[in-house]
This record gives sequence, C-alpha cells and structure tokens, in this order.
Amino acid sequence: MIRRFLPFALLLFTAAFSHADKIVLVAGTGTAEKDAPATQCALHEPFCTEFAPSGEMIIAEMEHGNRVLKVGKDGVLHVLAGTGAKGSTADGGPATAATFNGIHNFVVRPDGDLLIADSFNSRLRRIDSKTGIMTTLAGVPKKGFAGDGGLATDAQFSTLIQIALNPAGNQLYCADIGNRRIRRIDLATNVIITVAGNGQFGVPPEGADAVNAPLVDPRSVTPDAEGGFYILERNGNALRYVDAAGKIKTVVGTGAKGLSGDGGPGLQATMNGPKYTALDRDGTVLIADAENHVIRRYAPKTGLITRVAGTGKAGAAGLGGDPLQCELRRPHGVTVGPDGALYITDSYNDRILKIVR
Repeated sequence: MIRRFLPFALLLFTAAFSHADKIVLVAGTGTAEKDAPATQCALHEPFCTEFAPSGEMIIAEMEHGNRVLKVGKDGVLHVLAGTGAKGSTADGGPATAATFNGIHNFVVRPDGDLLIADSFNSRLRRIDSKTGIMTTLAGVPKKGFAGDGGLATDAQFSTLIQIALNPAGNQLYCADIGNRRIRRIDLATNVIITVAGNGQFGVPPEGADAVNAPLVDPRSVTPDAEGGFYILERNGNALRYVDAAGKIKTVVGTGAKGLSGDGGPGLQATMNGPKYTALDRDGTVLIADAENHVIRRYAPKTGLITRVAGTGKAGAAGLGGDPLQCELRRPHGVTVGPDGALYITDSYNDRILKIVR
C-alpha cells in the first residue's frame, strides 16, 4: 500500500478522500517552483507520471518545463533533472544541471535508475539513481534512422517520443514516431531492433507481420505480460495490438476523429488525438484520449471501451467529485500508482490528478 511510502502531509490528504470514485489534486496549480509541498508548486506542461520503487511520485515536464521532478517522502517537490532551459547537455555531469529538449516521458527501472525520452534531441538518457549522473543509453544527436541490429548507443532516432519497459524490466520499447517504427532495446546487451513498422505511412493490414507493416504515427507503446504490446496512434486515432507471434491487429478505433462508442465495442469507437496508454492491474488498457479531454479504458477480454474520467469538454472544474464530471484539458498521461489509484497528468491545466477507487 502507498501508505508505507507517503509523507505524513500526503497521508492526511489521501485519508480525506479515501472513499471510491473521487478525483482530487495531488500536484500543481501553485506558484512555488520547487522545494515546497507538491500542491503549492507550479508545474509546466506535465506529460507523464510514474513511481519509483520507494513509492515516490516522479513527474516529467515537456517543452515548457524540460524537467524531471520528484515528490519526496517529505511531501515536497524536488528537481531530479533539468534546469528548465532547453538544450542538449553532454554526458557525465549531474542531471540537475542538464538541459533537455522536450521530455515526452520516462521510465523507472527496478534499480531506481531513470530512463528519459529526450524527444527532440532524439536520445535516450539515463540518470544513475545513486550518483545523479546523466549518460546516454541510446541515440546520437542527429535525427535519422540507423543502427538496427547494433548497439543502441550508435542508433539514430527521428523523435523518440515514448518509451516503456516490459513487465520483466529487461526490454525497453521505443516509439520512434518520426520513423514510424516501434524499436526494442535489450537492456542486457544494449542491442536495438525494430519490432513493428516498416517506415511507411499507412494503416497496417489485419494479421500482418508487424515488422513489415506500415504505421500512421506510433505515439505510445505498452508491453503486456503475454509478450505482446499495444501501439497507440495519434493521428491514426487507433489502438493496435502486436501479439507474441508478431502479428498486428486494430483493437480500438475506426480511424475517424470523434468521441463516440463508450460502452460498446472498441472497434466501433472514435478517438481524437490519443497520446498515451498504460495497463491497469487487471490487464485493461488505459487510454489518454487527450484532445477529447477524457481518459478511457479498453478491456481486451470483452473488446469493450468505457470512459474513466473527463466530460469531453476542456476545462478545470469538478475536482473532488465524480471523475466523469471532472473537466480535463489535454490529459497527456495516465498511470496506476502503488496504491492502485489512477494518476492523470492534465498537462494544459498544469496539474496531476488522482482517482481514488
């Protein structure tokens, strides 16, 4: 339970909203830049939230922030990486003095190290949790496509937009959106290969080999416990699934833009600029349908899609009540915390929300 990890101030906050189906603020909308309680701090375009092995919440800010932040055990927001300036810092220095160019997301390894998608620098950066020193795990500072079958440190990306660890923590999946590919790094050997996408633009044929199929624009990738992975396409307005045999199929979305289909089959639903996916504890897929201003859920066992949060209208009203009656403004990320609650990065409202279930 997260109560083992949360500071006393946050324990009181959590206890005040301990009943189910309430959406509450956990960070952002304040004025302090750092070293203050999270709800009193300003966030600058937060794109995703994850949790350290200790249970501490970590937040990445996109272009307007270019920082990685941590809510410590004292309930205070600290800077882990980034000065806030845009740039491309060389390896070997402290992460707190580093500059980035658009942090779309990051992952936390089981050992606590951070892997950061330094998106517009086309590199994957690593922060050592013990020393705080930053190095490059993958990518060279030049856009392109190269390196498959070799070391990831020599590979080229064209906008490394999102990364995700498999459940075992030994494979890193990379959504290389500019190259229209999903690539995978073996973290034991650091060898990189393509596992979906042939670099061409198009809707993949049903049942095709994923590595030979076109993709529209792979924005997010989420591996599952069965050896497969989900691909979310932003302008394709679709969620695709690649099974353990490497075959691809569409599971959500008609390809048309819209907000329809909740309560029915995912293949009959429409989306609008979806940005991020995550797995819930029951294996269902959470979808940040960002430009529809909602969070949705796809259940693989039934094929149905439902709405989890948001009214479909951009706004900021409704905190403290039913998540379905809470307005969101471009929710870019969603994840499940160690307490089982859902955490939403409501990026254009510069805040992190929590759904207490």
